[in-house]
Amino acid sequence: MNTGPSEVRFDPEVSEWFATYENPQKQLMLDIRAFVLGIDDRVTECVKWKTPTFVYRGNLASFNPRSKRRVSLLFHTGATIPGDHPRLSGSGETAAYMSFTDPADFDDQRDELTAVVQDWITMKDAAG
Repeated sequence: MNTGPSEVRFDPEVSEWFATYENPQKQLMLDIRAFVLGIDDRVTECVKWKTPTFVYRGNLASFNPRSKRRVSLLFHTGATIPGDHPRLSGSGETAAYMSFTDPADFDDQRDELTAVVQDWITMKDAAG
C-alpha cells in the first residue's frame, strides 16, 4: 500500500471551485480535502455533480456543498467498502456518509477516514 505523497497535488478545477465557495465549514472542508488526497497519491479529485469529488478507480466520495453545520462526505458506494467502519453511516444498500462537525471531530476521525480510503483502494485493486 502506498503511504502517500510527499506533496499533495490539488486539481486546479477543484481549487477554482473552492475559491468561489462560501460556507462556514469551508476551512474544515479544505483540511479534509488535503488530508484525503494525502492518504494515497493515487487518489485524485475533480468536480462532479457541481461539488468536489475524490476518485480512485471510480467515484470514492463527494462533499455535500449545502451542508452548513458539518462537513458531510458522501461515499457513493460506501456500503460496499469492506472492513469495520463505525463512523461510516447510512441505512441503504449503496451510499454511506461520514460527517465532521469541527476540527476536533475531524481529528478524532482521521484514523477511520484513512482506513475507509485504504479499504476502498484495496477493494478496487482486488477487483482489477
